[in-house]
Amino acid sequence: MNVGNIYCIGRNYVKHAEELGNAVPEEPLLFSKPTHALVQADGREITLPQDKGEIHHELEIVLQMKREVKAGDRVADVVGAIALGVDLTLRDVQSALKKKGHPWLRAKGFKQSAIVGSFWEFTSVEDCEQVDFSFVKNGEVVQKGNISHMIFDFQTIIDECADCFGLGEGDLIYTGTPEGVGPLTSGDTCQLFWGEEEKGSFRVR
Repeated sequence: MNVGNIYCIGRNYVKHAEELGNAVPEEPLLFSKPTHALVQADGREITLPQDKGEIHHELEIVLQMKREVKAGDRVADVVGAIALGVDLTLRDVQSALKKKGHPWLRAKGFKQSAIVGSFWEFTSVEDCEQVDFSFVKNGEVVQKGNISHMIFDFQTIIDECADCFGLGEGDLIYTGTPEGVGPLTSGDTCQLFWGEEEKGSFRVR
């Protein structure tokens, strides 16, 4: 997988912002992850930190750019593929950093914190709106979302990232998580579903 930068959107679903007691943002909340954070959800076992407090799963749709994004480009012009991913968060570490007014990188950018399933060709925003996506942990659906509930849509996200940082071929955007985030523990088996179709899986070590 040829991946460039990894950008992420925080608090992009109202109910997720509310479940963590955060204000609903008035503009996209942007952060990034190092490329070393990326790991594929191809059935492998993923080792997570054991001494940093709770690690929360955040299910997201991931967009991959097929070329450089220029002013005026529409979503269908620049998104080549999509996938389901999981933005992992060291929640206790993040809370401590927020209290100090420090960046979130230690909580969001650790190794194997950007999980991504298999990519498939992007067709249209309208097609995506017809399908719910879900995160299944140990056989139970714990997160379920639809892009129609996003605060900032794909176009807004792409425009913001391109304007602030630039977007090029291979760059990924994690587009935000719906409500239902929660902790992962050793032995958990996790699956990512697009409608009824599994698009990735992993086991926590």
